[in-house]
Amino acid sequence: MTMRLTRRKDGLASTAIHFDAAFRGRLRDLLMWRPDPLPSGTLESLIELACLAPSVGLSQPWRFVIVEDPARRAAVRDNFAACNADALCAQAPQRAGLYARLKLEGLAEAPVHFAVFADRATPQGHGLGRRTMPEMIEYSAVTAVHTMWLAARAQGIGLGWISILDPAAIATILDVPAAWKLIGYFCLGYPEVEDTVPELEQAGWEQRSAISAVTVWR
Repeated sequence: MTMRLTRRKDGLASTAIHFDAAFRGRLRDLLMWRPDPLPSGTLESLIELACLAPSVGLSQPWRFVIVEDPARRAAVRDNFAACNADALCAQAPQRAGLYARLKLEGLAEAPVHFAVFADRATPQGHGLGRRTMPEMIEYSAVTAVHTMWLAARAQGIGLGWISILDPAAIATILDVPAAWKLIGYFCLGYPEVEDTVPELEQAGWEQRSAISAVTVWR
C-alpha cells in the first residue's frame, strides 16, 4: 500500500491511497478465511487408527462422542468460560495477567469437536490386568487419544485437548452413561501456525524440563 498527495480542483490537498496487488491479495485472504474443514472421512479414519492402540486385557474401553449439535457445542463453550474464569481467579496476582492472555482453546474455530470417555463398566477383557490397578481402563483410553494425536499430526492436522471443563457437566451435556468417565474434550482441525516450540513456552508460562529432572535412577 502506498500513499501520495494530490491537488483537488478547489485547490485543497487530498491523499490518494494506492492498494497494490499484494495488499489486495492479503485482504482477500482475510475476508475469505474460514477454518478449513477436514476432508470427508478423515475423522472416521483417525478413530479407526486410535482403536489400534493397546489396552488392558484388550478391553478397548474408549468411547468417542462426536459433538455436532450447535446447542451442545454452545453449552460446552459456556462451561469452558465459567471454568476458565474460576481458574483465572485462582492464579497468583503476578501470573493472572499472563494467564488471561493465553489462548487455551479453539472451540469457536475448530471444525470438529469430540469427547473421549473410558467405559469403566465394559465387560470386554473380562477384568484382565486391572484387578489391582482399575485405573488401567482410563490409561488405556489415553493411549487411544495419543495414537489418534500421532496419526493426526502425520496428516498435518492439529488435536487440541481442552481440560478446563467440568467433567460432570460435560457428561450431562453429552448425555452419556454414568459409568463413562471423561478423558478429554478435543478440537480437531488444521492449525493456524506450526511451531516446534510449545505455545505456552513461547508465552513465558512454562519451559520444558530437562531429562535429568524427570529421571530417577535406583
